[in-house]
Amino acid sequence: MKLAVCFLPLLGLSYTVIAEDLADNIERLEIRGRQINTLGHSTSASEGIVGAAEIASRPLLRTGEILEFVPGMIVTQHSGSGKANQYFLRGFNLDHGTDFNTRVEGMPVNMRTHGHGQGYTDLNFLIPELLGEIRYAKGAYYPEVADFSGAGAAQLMLADQLAYNQVGVTLGEYGYQRLVATQALTTDVGRFILGAELQAYDGPWKDINEDVSKVNVVARYLTRLAGGDLSVTMMAYDNSWNSADQIPARAVESGLIDFYGSLDKDVGGDASRYSISAHYDAGNWQGNAYAIRSTMDLFSNFTYFLNDPVNGDEFEQVDERTLWGGDIKRDWHTSLGGTQINYSLGADIRYDDISAVGLYNTQARQRLSTVRLDEVQELSGGLFGKLEWLPLEQWRFNLGLRYDYFDVQVDSDNSLNSGDASDGMLSLKAGASYLWSDNLELYVNAGQGLHSNDARGATIQVDPVSGDEVDKVDLLVRSNGGEFGVKYYDRDFINFSAAVWYLQLDSELVFVGDAGNTEPSRASERYGAEITAYYWLNDDISLDMELAWTHARFTEDEAEEGKYIDGAVPFVGSAGITYRPDGGLYSSIRIRYLGERVLDNFNEHKADDTTLVNLALGYKFDHFDTKLELLNLFDSQDHDIDYFYASRLPGEAAEGIEDQHYHPVEPRMIRVSVSYHF
Repeated sequence: MKLAVCFLPLLGLSYTVIAEDLADNIERLEIRGRQINTLGHSTSASEGIVGAAEIASRPLLRTGEILEFVPGMIVTQHSGSGKANQYFLRGFNLDHGTDFNTRVEGMPVNMRTHGHGQGYTDLNFLIPELLGEIRYAKGAYYPEVADFSGAGAAQLMLADQLAYNQVGVTLGEYGYQRLVATQALTTDVGRFILGAELQAYDGPWKDINEDVSKVNVVARYLTRLAGGDLSVTMMAYDNSWNSADQIPARAVESGLIDFYGSLDKDVGGDASRYSISAHYDAGNWQGNAYAIRSTMDLFSNFTYFLNDPVNGDEFEQVDERTLWGGDIKRDWHTSLGGTQINYSLGADIRYDDISAVGLYNTQARQRLSTVRLDEVQELSGGLFGKLEWLPLEQWRFNLGLRYDYFDVQVDSDNSLNSGDASDGMLSLKAGASYLWSDNLELYVNAGQGLHSNDARGATIQVDPVSGDEVDKVDLLVRSNGGEFGVKYYDRDFINFSAAVWYLQLDSELVFVGDAGNTEPSRASERYGAEITAYYWLNDDISLDMELAWTHARFTEDEAEEGKYIDGAVPFVGSAGITYRPDGGLYSSIRIRYLGERVLDNFNEHKADDTTLVNLALGYKFDHFDTKLELLNLFDSQDHDIDYFYASRLPGEAAEGIEDQHYHPVEPRMIRVSVSYHF
């Protein structure tokens, strides 16, 4: 196997292991986050915890689907496997992460002023076997979180302990190969956790061999220091791939290409991310620090021959940056007049040194001309405070305040578009909860949030292609939201929550098909309802259901534009059954539904709904774990994602044809895994 020779040396680490109390580790790691009682601790009804056992139980087609553990979140893909996914939540087509804040070990994942789109969230650098916990919180009610948090936020934490060391191999259809190894070593100076992943994949496409070549390496060191817990994490990720981009429906209907075909066979890219981070927790003091080096070189073609009938519309997007930052928080617990008061103060800082963010016209991955090339320095800082007051045993009131300041400097290849910009924004958050009984709690929340816009839009004066004057955009955009919800928990069988919510944005970020990017648009509002239920029959069998409804509209009028928000999904749902005993046979089956959705703001064109079912069957014996995964069990030919815009095929009129463009879901595939635990 072509990956194996690069991978086996990791096994040589095993001889340095010092015996651990594995029973304690397993007991801690097998806690299922959704069976944890959060009544009396949650700020809202729509926050929750996912544990390592739940993550291990779910069959995944792609790493990015980790975020589907956030109830109501749908993760799709419109391009190659190495590119960041598309995300849908609370009526947002988040594109690659515009209004959902994602962090890993305290490090930001969303990229500001990114070459492919604001908020770009690529999770391919994760090894799922090393994830210990996911904490999610929807809505802008949390002062610790700021940018990109209108729809919510998720914090992904790596495991501090492993239940076992392992080495595993997965083989699947369409050239899928994966090798993974994880190992924990305890020494006199602390604990080390190591992991590595190699993945190759050709894909099911007729005209494209994806030729994915992904490498992930993780090394963690954990120890006690000055009365607190310190963890230092180093992560390295490198990937290259070819892309099967979205295709126009008319090309398939006319027989020009297959349902799994492609028009431009030269698109694809490469990406890398190298980071070091530290987390320190001394009880009342917590802090994070990080440094990240991130690169992306992406080739795409969404309109074919619309803009350039001779060379085609292929373009290259480049992003090269180094970012540093960190945060610190101090907690206090006191009493006043016989009532308990908890309060926190904190600060965070982030600096993006973007050495190149560029857009080029290309043909067969060769540059023809530069559309725009910039260097950007982007600095942000935040101060926040949170107060929780418990006047009575059943009541909790919380108040949060946050101030954010952004400063950007753009050095463009066109001096007219160079310049500086800065902005600050104060955000208020408030909430209350009432513990009706030992099993039932009610919540009400309101909060202000924000997302940043691309720094280049805050300094632009002329269009880089036409030279026409254009208006600048605000650097920061306000969001306002509220929520009422309820949680019911019974340790013997159920964890249930429901919420109704509202969110208003001063400016929407929308995807632009011919540019492959996002642009600020009009103000909008959304409201909806969510229901989640997690039910366990016993220690081995659990069921879950997640349903979400949303209404989304623009609230500002614009000439020749409608009120509907492109890509907003009115309904999503998922459900699953998991059987996972301590040993022997185990299984999991899951259904995911992405509802019909509008593709233009007049509601004239819609994407059909998409239903997918994934199945996993496994057997554990001695030190071995074998697993069979059937992804897209019923071989659905639905679409992963759809867009509606104009493109031009050879021989068509110069103005092109407006058409539906889609990326099909990948056909049914079988993957077989064998891992050895030691």
